[in-house]
Amino acid sequence: MDPRVEEHARILVEWSTDIQKGDMVIVRASPVAHELVVALAKKIAEKGARPVSLMDSEEVTRAFFDNASNETLQLEPKHQRALIEECDVYIAIRSPMNTKALANIEPAKMTLAAKTMRDITNIRLGKRWSLTVHPCPSLAQQANMSMEEYKDFVYGATLIDWQKASENMYKMKERLESHDDVRFTGPDTDLYAKTQGRIWVASDGKHNMPSGEVFTAPVEDTVEGHIYFDIPFMQRGKVIEGVRLQFEKGEVVDFSAEKEEATLKEIIKTDEGSKYLGEMAIGTNRGIKQYTLNM
Repeated sequence: MDPRVEEHARILVEWSTDIQKGDMVIVRASPVAHELVVALAKKIAEKGARPVSLMDSEEVTRAFFDNASNETLQLEPKHQRALIEECDVYIAIRSPMNTKALANIEPAKMTLAAKTMRDITNIRLGKRWSLTVHPCPSLAQQANMSMEEYKDFVYGATLIDWQKASENMYKMKERLESHDDVRFTGPDTDLYAKTQGRIWVASDGKHNMPSGEVFTAPVEDTVEGHIYFDIPFMQRGKVIEGVRLQFEKGEVVDFSAEKEEATLKEIIKTDEGSKYLGEMAIGTNRGIKQYTLNM
């Protein structure tokens, strides 16, 4: 086993989720991440905790969406709720066999399913949880890297001194909280928002691994201006490119995308809150030197 996999597991157990003796731990992963699941089982057992491994994949999700009626999509999985309610720690590993496995699923179906799962998701977010990534060929290909290059990229951003990184992020957090507003400017971008009374959060690897952003939720009705995203991002199995958003009194009043504008529209129209800017962030992890479509 690559020693970096074992170090990754150690960081997840000791830093990200602080697993203790007697903890009930769920590890959810695709078969591609088997090596990291094995390393986690070892580290979790050494802590005197009990892991349960759940196999999942984008292909499984795809099969469900392709064959489920709207009635089925609105059926809450009570057995999954029970499992989440009883666990202390939840670790999810992203390592897809096919990054486009969820492409072309009806956005309305995904929106309906997300609404059905909202309560379970909120329960999970109340646990000690961490979402991480295990290097795999599909993600390497998506990032336009060889497998070895992608491994170096992931571990370069993951296997760092998180205590030191956390200290630096908290210094930035304190500085940002000493101001009442923030303004982002750049090519085709001039975006302003008030942050008075809001808490800036240092994402220091406790929930997302790797991470390294300092983020907050702006005062909802104060976001004004426009922003252009010069990097693509993937949502609902689609790569959305060239996004432009115009805000007035916190609400998106105009939008466009150079690619997959229909998907962007579905996201913005999901519900009333989807028209508002929920989060803004500043990245600090110097190991992340390029965009890889993995958000």
